[in-house]
Amino acid sequence: MKPITVALIDDHPLVVDGLTRVFEQDGDFKVVAKGVSADEAVILAEQHLPAIVLMDLSMPGDAFEAITEIVRAPAEAKVVVFTAFPNIDLALRALEAGASGYILKGSPAHELLRGVRAVHQGETYITEGFASKVITALRSAAVKAIASQPVKLGFREQQIVAHLVKGHTNKEIAADLGLSEQTVKRHMTLIMQKLHVRNRVEVAMVAQKLGGEKDPFGPTAVSR
Repeated sequence: MKPITVALIDDHPLVVDGLTRVFEQDGDFKVVAKGVSADEAVILAEQHLPAIVLMDLSMPGDAFEAITEIVRAPAEAKVVVFTAFPNIDLALRALEAGASGYILKGSPAHELLRGVRAVHQGETYITEGFASKVITALRSAAVKAIASQPVKLGFREQQIVAHLVKGHTNKEIAADLGLSEQTVKRHMTLIMQKLHVRNRVEVAMVAQKLGGEKDPFGPTAVSR
């Protein structure tokens, strides 16, 4: 299996050195680039095509703009924020910009690796303990994002959302529904587009708000 390629972006050399050791000691990862600023994060993502860009927020340049540029680029790298700030507003801004993960510095190495693996597999990962606060804030933001027109989800999409609300991963959903994991990912992308939300967490929050775990969008549509 090919290693998960990672770019490390942080303006503190000791942090980068420590992260390099953590990833290189695990056979699933390969560090392919290192940078010290938001602008460099964008450049390195384009040059080295890492699967994951692990980056701080507090460094030279506009980190949020860099996140958006990276995730919108053709290479479609995923961004995981690695920061010392347990700040809900910053977390929401990072997720809104396109980050798929928000991991706090000080987290144990095994949680960092688990979070990066989860993001690589298409999940959204937020540090344990801090996640509940972010999800509460996302619930309000996600529901407000719903427009007035009805959203029509197909039968398969409804099934996937129902599983998502229960906390199932793409792999678990695929196994239960007899689909490939890639097919589930394609459906998930379409669902997010239809609901005008940015990630799996917001899909789950909207579904719970509108109808709970069982058939949250009704037989064919929900009036938003």
